[in-house]
Amino acid sequence: MSVLEAFQLKSSLPDNYLSMNNRQMEERVREIKELFGARLYIPGHHYQKDEVIQFADATGDSLQLAQLAAQNKEAEYIVFCGVHFMAETADILTEERQKVILPDMRAGCSMADMADIYQTERAWEKLQTLFGDTILPLTYVNSTAAIKAFCGKHGGATVTSSNAEKMVRWAFTQQERILFLPDQHLGRNTAYQIGIPLNEMAIWDPIAEQLEYDGDVQNIKVILWKGHCSVHEKFTVENINDIRRKNPDMNVIVHPECSWEVVQQADFAGSTNYIIQQLEKAPAGSSWAIGTEMNLVNRLAKHHTDKTVISLNPNMCPCLTMNRIDLPHLLWALESIEKGKLINEIKVDKETSEYAICALNRMLDRA
Repeated sequence: MSVLEAFQLKSSLPDNYLSMNNRQMEERVREIKELFGARLYIPGHHYQKDEVIQFADATGDSLQLAQLAAQNKEAEYIVFCGVHFMAETADILTEERQKVILPDMRAGCSMADMADIYQTERAWEKLQTLFGDTILPLTYVNSTAAIKAFCGKHGGATVTSSNAEKMVRWAFTQQERILFLPDQHLGRNTAYQIGIPLNEMAIWDPIAEQLEYDGDVQNIKVILWKGHCSVHEKFTVENINDIRRKNPDMNVIVHPECSWEVVQQADFAGSTNYIIQQLEKAPAGSSWAIGTEMNLVNRLAKHHTDKTVISLNPNMCPCLTMNRIDLPHLLWALESIEKGKLINEIKVDKETSEYAICALNRMLDRA
């Protein structure tokens, strides 16, 4: 589901939540959590606001949280504090009796919305005409259930930013080429890391429905979908150069959703968990400029008071959709459970789920 479609759904808060203060809402959330006990499970993504994260039963990245939800057989209700594609994955992996709820249906991912199933199917048909049956599709878990299912149906798999290198290596044991959706930067950075030169990578433009490449197309090994993270793309080489001038001893660490140029200039690059772990083991007194979502950077700065932690881009704002869920929406979702009238339940149809599980399992089997 796109962000635009989500906006068209009923997701506006009832008026009574607008008149409550934070203390009142926090007390009600605690009451409902205590009332439901193990029947209620609240996973919270790293990028969520502190007002929501304080009530999370577990924090982590998107796939990790979906797996934790699937392992929690006691939970009847999973209130996923993340975004739409994360809640979809949780619904795919959990049992039919378990209900997955997204507190705010406007919580989405602009990157995931850059590859819809109709564009992907048209692209696949044209790429098959160009290359025949030599392509394996891989999709970042930051994608819709339909795109995951497409990859599962065509022998492909999902990847995370932590295991992308392993999965790309695996893909090349299956086929001569890969189609990497929907984030061109993670695809490019990963392929380059395993030794594929930039001149063997092309970009598929889903709007123009054409391949962007100069040279003999038969030399192409990686086809990158023209999508990106609107947050991570805002970190620039100029940001790094500015840090180097002002504080040459500061470490620069970035997420691989950043551009290739930024990743090449950084001291470290890796997944959200990698960034967290690097900060955990860093010596006291060290300095870090982090190229990832602002809520996480702020949380790391608060946690690591013995270190200097700043955003690589001083003008960065939190992701407008990744941290859409707030305390009023969380309470609204919980009270809907209490009243037995669920709002914003996320359900993925059976066929899509089955193929998406194929893509997820091909990855999880190689964990």
